[in-house]
Amino acid sequence: MAVGVISGYLFPSIAAFWESMKPSEESTTNLPIAIGLILMMYPPLAKVKYEELGDIFKDYKVLSLSLIQNWVIGPVLMFALAILLFKVFPGENNANLPYMYGIIMIGLARCIAMVIVWNDLAKGDTQYAAGLVAFNSIFQVLFFSVYAWFFIAILPGWFGVPTNNAVENITIGQIAESVLIYLGIPFAAGFITRFFLIRLKSKKWYQTQFIPKISPITLIALLFTIVVMFSLKGEYIVKIPLDVLLIAVPLLIYFVIMFFVSFFMSKRVGANYEKTVTLSFTAASNNFELAIAVAIAIFGMNSGEAFAAVIGPLVEVPVMIALVNVALRFRKQFRNEPALKVKKTVGL
Repeated sequence: MAVGVISGYLFPSIAAFWESMKPSEESTTNLPIAIGLILMMYPPLAKVKYEELGDIFKDYKVLSLSLIQNWVIGPVLMFALAILLFKVFPGENNANLPYMYGIIMIGLARCIAMVIVWNDLAKGDTQYAAGLVAFNSIFQVLFFSVYAWFFIAILPGWFGVPTNNAVENITIGQIAESVLIYLGIPFAAGFITRFFLIRLKSKKWYQTQFIPKISPITLIALLFTIVVMFSLKGEYIVKIPLDVLLIAVPLLIYFVIMFFVSFFMSKRVGANYEKTVTLSFTAASNNFELAIAVAIAIFGMNSGEAFAAVIGPLVEVPVMIALVNVALRFRKQFRNEPALKVKKTVGL
């Protein structure tokens, strides 16, 4: 962020250089950024253990809960927070409207990458996390375009929210094309890579040798995208630093509410600590790579929607680290009751 803002502010020609990388003046696609976004998505999708997808279908109650958390509660909660943000802070001439759409886009993209990290740090169920990631990956490929069209092009109008030109002309086909490029291509590449390399080498080699080598690609590509996008907005950001805070507040509220609500719901249905943590972080985390990619493809690299999507991971990382520590504290509560029973039995 700092490198992008400072370079964009001090050297405006940088923004012009990135703008020149578009195929045409009307196009919203920037080829280097497009390649970076696809590369960003590839390692997480190559890590997914698709062969373990069947494991999560064994417990229908927990699977149903995960579906409700990820594809009903999550999108609806983020939509409500985004609408509330715009209603309270519409900005001059509805200047904050693009931020609202960007925040909604974040809520629709369910996490398929960093959730594995948070789950591991919080001592969650690794195998179950892999199964949920695989399930969400496939679900997003099939249904994200329909979700995005409904929540962005249709639903806001029911609440009296005005639209902009991009939203008025948006179609399911346009979103589906973006999803196919930025999620479909890396999904296919990740699946094929895993399928063939495990058979040619071994599963152990794939996990211990191949995955560590490609993992840094995600971070490098994400940092590249952030630097480019903030350099394009460098002069603009210096003038409106409060906009970053404006976007960050509903995201912070979303992460905290989703985690605690999901944790409570999971515990109520009888899930153990490991599965409860896995379900909670899966529900609270988001796929910012996809949100950024689709926002850029539909609204353009210079858009407020894309800017809001980029703020997402910068808010999520510190919040999720804090929630990992909260989860580890909750872990003691799960262990206290059985521990007491064992002690009494031994005493008798």
